[in-house]
Amino acid sequence: MEQESALDGFGHYLRISRSLSAKTEAAYRHDVTMLLQYLEDYRPDLTLEKVDAETLRDFLQTQQGLKATSQARLVSGLRTFYRYLLMEERIDENPLDYIDSPKLHRKLPQVLSFQEIEAIEKSFDLSKPENFRNKTIIELMYSCGLRVSEVVSLPLSALHLDEGFISVIGKGDKERLVPVGKYATNLLRLYIDGSRPLLHPKPKSRNLLFLNRRGNRLTREMVYIIVKQAAAAAGISKPVSPHSFRHAFATHLVEGGADLRSVQEMLGHKNITTTEIYTHLDRSFLEKTIRNYHPRYKKRDDNQ
Repeated sequence: MEQESALDGFGHYLRISRSLSAKTEAAYRHDVTMLLQYLEDYRPDLTLEKVDAETLRDFLQTQQGLKATSQARLVSGLRTFYRYLLMEERIDENPLDYIDSPKLHRKLPQVLSFQEIEAIEKSFDLSKPENFRNKTIIELMYSCGLRVSEVVSLPLSALHLDEGFISVIGKGDKERLVPVGKYATNLLRLYIDGSRPLLHPKPKSRNLLFLNRRGNRLTREMVYIIVKQAAAAAGISKPVSPHSFRHAFATHLVEGGADLRSVQEMLGHKNITTTEIYTHLDRSFLEKTIRNYHPRYKKRDDNQ
């Protein structure tokens, strides 16, 4: 089997059968080219079809300088290539089946404390209508766990304040109902009745809850700027973004004893594993939970 022929056939497979973009195809071809270069330098006796798991481990060992994410993508690209060769019946088994991808550890954002969130909200000069809007936005992200995209697209018709909830359209255009507390409700009413009219809503934005100073739709980028400036004014040095308030919402709920399934529903997560990633718990809370609810711990404590 000629090496270039294998690469060309692989590229055709990615474009036609997998419908991948030219950029993705180029990345996968680069992965195979890196392996080809290694074989040329260290194992000229081998062709791509003769490569075994041990050779691949030796090759990947030479790539230890790459970040874990880059190593994982390299393994993924090679695995796809050898699946192609297997499909073409050019090899009998995929040597990548014996290779584990590098473990990727998702770095969780630092959690804002309740006191830090209050400090951010207190940093606004409420004599300016846009600052009352900004405080309301931050409180809504924290008290309801909303994404920034959900906040800027929230219509007035989604508010059901007398009933104590808001209707949110999240990812995949899926609707969920999220409870809204008294503090956030009061801010929303004061903003809608007092500050929002001073922003002079334009006709096309009349049903949107949050507006910019020209009466048009508020952008996600503007919310990022608002959050960054407020955090700096509050003297908070840790990284803060709009998502920090959504993460704090979930973390504070779970640390307070909330059921994870309920938090999942309010966040609009499809899978519970996603909620587990967002809810970063400290060890003292985990220890308290197992002591309170696990029968073995409860029995031990009762006998003491």
